[in-house]
Order: sequence, then structure tokens, then C-alpha cells
Amino acid sequence: MSNPRSVLVGQRDSERLEGLLRNLKYEENRLLFDELDSSTVVADHLLPSDVVTMNTMVTFADLDTQAESTVLLTYPHEVGKSANAVSILAPVGAALLGLRVGETIEWPLPNGKLRKLKVISLSRHA
Repeated sequence: MSNPRSVLVGQRDSERLEGLLRNLKYEENRLLFDELDSSTVVADHLLPSDVVTMNTMVTFADLDTQAESTVLLTYPHEVGKSANAVSILAPVGAALLGLRVGETIEWPLPNGKLRKLKVISLSRHA
């Protein structure tokens, strides 16, 4: 990963994600484990409105291809509930967590390549 950034995670998301990760292998979910380890947990009511959280609809650009995508960041068991849902366990899901609108990150993919993402906009869902 590059581009130092402040990974902000709300208290509720932090607790739920830590519970999820307790039952998973570190090797298979290293990127999410590392993201949470480096995060700053804040009270939900203090979390800035421009931070990607769980159940956020995120529009982001791949800076290498300029292609834009819109996804709903969800827990694994919720993926089938929305056509554009992406699990927090997917590489792009873990990459988006804690990003702020306008922020970029360089993120490793399973195939060894790097993907540069920039958050364009977001909206919260229940």
C-alpha cells in the first residue's frame, strides 16, 4: 500500500468486523486485518460523513484505466441482496474501507498487480 492515509472506522463497524475476522484465517484476509490494525476507531457520531463505511454506496475510479465503478460495501452474507454489492472481504472492499472522498490508495490484487483507486463520491445506506 502507498499514499499514507488515516484509516477511520466507526466503533460499530470496528466491532462487527473484528467479530467477522475472528472466524477467518489471517493469510486469506491479510489486507483487511492490516487495514483494521492500522485504523483509528472513532465514535460513530464523530465519523466524518465523507468516510467509506459499511453499507456505503461508493463511486470510485481506477486511476490506471479511468474506469468508474459504483459498489455497495457489504458484509459477506449480504452480497446477494444488491446487484452491485461487494464484500468487505474482497480486495476492493477492504481497500475502500476508511477512505475519504477524494482520497486515493494503491492496493495489491490477488494476481500481484497493483490497482490505484480514488473515491469520487459516496452515499450511506441503512
